[in-house]
Amino acid sequence: MKKLSVLSLGILVMATGLLYSCGNAPKETTEEEVMTEEVVEVPAEEPKTVVDIAVGSPDHTTLVAAVSAAGLVETLSGDGPFTIFAPTNDAFAALPEGTVESLLLPENKDQLTGILTFHVVSGNVLAADLSDGQVVPTLNGQSLTVSISEGNVMINGAKVTAADLSGSNGVIHVIDGVLLPE
Repeated sequence: MKKLSVLSLGILVMATGLLYSCGNAPKETTEEEVMTEEVVEVPAEEPKTVVDIAVGSPDHTTLVAAVSAAGLVETLSGDGPFTIFAPTNDAFAALPEGTVESLLLPENKDQLTGILTFHVVSGNVLAADLSDGQVVPTLNGQSLTVSISEGNVMINGAKVTAADLSGSNGVIHVIDGVLLPE
């Protein structure tokens, strides 16, 4: 019986040697092979402009349509920086009936542009930079007045409902009213 065991062991050793010599034996993985996994680079998302932020907001579809109708998309997607006081859809809906539709007509483009640029300030003006009574010039040449009371920030009477939405070329403050120039 011992002779059979020794014979079996000898056959096993020979078979293992034969496997290794034929290349069928399990291959050992070297440290270098383990360290050289393929790295797949994910493209970095480009920073969003203030226009991209507005486009991505379901509360600003009317503003986006107005900016587009006024031909301001390219300008507001530029280098900036811009601070935009962005009225919500509800703010536009609160205007007298037919106002928005009328402003979006091609023949009213200059008036629409004047209203929209009244919502834009040159530079990055963060909420912390605003002070009670502050007057800030807009891109249309007129000024906005800031008032702060009991923690509420108002811009010409419109309440800031969300502040400091930062983009690559500026900042947006959401407001609950449409600002109308003189």
